[in-house]
Amino acid sequence: MTRVLVPLAEGVEEMEAVIVIDVFRRAGWMVDVAGLKKGVVEASRGVKLMPDRMWDQVDPAAYEVIALPGGNLGTINLMEDARVLEALREHHRRGKLIAAVCAAPLVLQKAGILTGRRVTCHPLAAAQLTDALRVDERVVIDDNLVTSQGPGTTFAFALAVVALREGRAKAEELAHGMVLSGTDAF
Repeated sequence: MTRVLVPLAEGVEEMEAVIVIDVFRRAGWMVDVAGLKKGVVEASRGVKLMPDRMWDQVDPAAYEVIALPGGNLGTINLMEDARVLEALREHHRRGKLIAAVCAAPLVLQKAGILTGRRVTCHPLAAAQLTDALRVDERVVIDDNLVTSQGPGTTFAFALAVVALREGRAKAEELAHGMVLSGTDAF
């Protein structure tokens, strides 16, 4: 069973967090939502999200995937957390799957793992993304790195991650069950 770690920081984009968590759990994956601080996380539009556990209660090396939801403040808070940056560096060293949506590719840049990679991000974060080749696509897969543009592309993003781990048929099955088609699917 695929194990996924989703860090939640204050200011996270709630749609991205919830869609990623939901799609991965629909795939039958074990998803741990880890708050960077104790208690409820207030998302970018005031939605309150309750992590499964605290970051200090997980071993990031035990997961096959780290998935980062974005949001402007959420991204800044992830970028300022040395524990998250080190977990991303270690995941990268081991060739494990890393996924980041919206502004969250900036966290990957801060971790130093984007040099020479093809990525996408939210258009408002594009000017800050200087270490990678940014392409204007909904979802970009570059080896073990999956990036996407924002809330409206999050279903396609999550399904692309599922397809990488479990195959296109599994992702299509999930998309069908959620009544996703066309540009909403991957």
